[in-house]
Amino acid sequence: MMRRSFPSFRRGPLAALTFAAACALSPVQAADSMDDLFADPPAEEEGKAKKSTEGLANSGDSVSGWRGFSQFELARTVSGDSHWSKARWRNELGRSGSFGQGIKWKAVGRVDYDLAYGWESDFYPAAVRDDRRSEFAWREVYVDVPVGEVELRLGRQHIVWGEMVGLFFADVVSARDMREFFTQEFDQQRIPQWAARAEYFRNDWRAELIWVPYVSVDNIGRFGGDFYPTQPAIPGVNARYEAQQRPDSKLSNSNYGLRVGTLVKGWDLSAFYYRSLDVNPTFARRFASPTTVIYTPEHDWIHQYGATLTKDFGSFLLRAEGVLTRDRRLPVSSALPDGLVRQDMVDYAIGLDFPFQNESRFNIQYFERYHIDRNADLLASKRENGMALLYNHKFDERLEGEMLWVQSLVRNDYMFRPKLIWRVQSNWRAQFGADLFGGNANGYFGRFGNSDRYYGELRYSF
Repeated sequence: MMRRSFPSFRRGPLAALTFAAACALSPVQAADSMDDLFADPPAEEEGKAKKSTEGLANSGDSVSGWRGFSQFELARTVSGDSHWSKARWRNELGRSGSFGQGIKWKAVGRVDYDLAYGWESDFYPAAVRDDRRSEFAWREVYVDVPVGEVELRLGRQHIVWGEMVGLFFADVVSARDMREFFTQEFDQQRIPQWAARAEYFRNDWRAELIWVPYVSVDNIGRFGGDFYPTQPAIPGVNARYEAQQRPDSKLSNSNYGLRVGTLVKGWDLSAFYYRSLDVNPTFARRFASPTTVIYTPEHDWIHQYGATLTKDFGSFLLRAEGVLTRDRRLPVSSALPDGLVRQDMVDYAIGLDFPFQNESRFNIQYFERYHIDRNADLLASKRENGMALLYNHKFDERLEGEMLWVQSLVRNDYMFRPKLIWRVQSNWRAQFGADLFGGNANGYFGRFGNSDRYYGELRYSF
């Protein structure tokens, strides 16, 4: 039985076995072929991360019952052209159990149907409506196999290597559903990977080796969506956007990585290396004519070296993450053929979390991207920094409020997300809030100034 891995973090025949278990247990129609199974659905979801990769669940040798949730989410965008941007019914169902000999399995699927893309047929382009109206995706489909002192997990799974407030830093393995930007809860936003993962524990040391033969990448949706990452406008030039070029599902496109960690006098430390096709797309451009430019979202090979630390000082929790990324392509203002140049960069974040006796919590975080040997024509500044503030308060056992503010200190743009959580009963939860953006229209957050929305959600868990 797998133990918790990395306590500070959220998280052949075997392939055939995984596929068979998923087909037998899923409440929805199974994939038509192995290619369909390994393909990323148009709107992949992140996974049930919440420490999902931390070792195998303690389910013993008995088969657990069906678990999941059903929820309805309604959102109306109020900036720009007011419209319904979400009326989604989301259903997730899964089951886990044991084959004996310490071998365990889990299969979880999710089905979404969004009525808003029928209601707003005159607002959204056909490609966006087709992408968002309905979808099915595997959230987790894996088997756990003990091999001596090594614990193996094989199949579609969440591998979470870091977790900060508001944004992603050391969590380099996870792909994400970016069609709603960072407005989803992270455990819903993460997209799992088809991977083989081995964990080894010895005293206060742990090691983790992963191989991702079928790669998932960020899902940015289609041009015309509320949060599509359009590129800076070129005066006098019309922009067109092609479909995202996802990596082919072939072994030569495999990702792999290694993470090691230890616990030293209360300091939880880890370091990792990950070689991968970047989950973040870069937009290569070409001019179809002097007045028309075409952008194509692509995924490049990169190398990432990172480290994380966590330390509980009693009155507050310190958490920090840093990643050196090499060979990522970024947009420039010069007339290079594809408008991109390779850059090395360091992303890091330092956060302090303060719990209070009145059932409140305050988190403050500083983050920065530093471009090493910055190209003179790079659109981004040498240092792109910002801060995040989160305040959470429990009024009583049923009612909870939260405010998240993420602010760029370079471009003076922001994201503000207040919400109210009402636990109606033990298995019923209602949530109300807003996703608000403002500031510099060319900023990372300010570009979505016309996507401000208010939302409500009702979830039943079982």
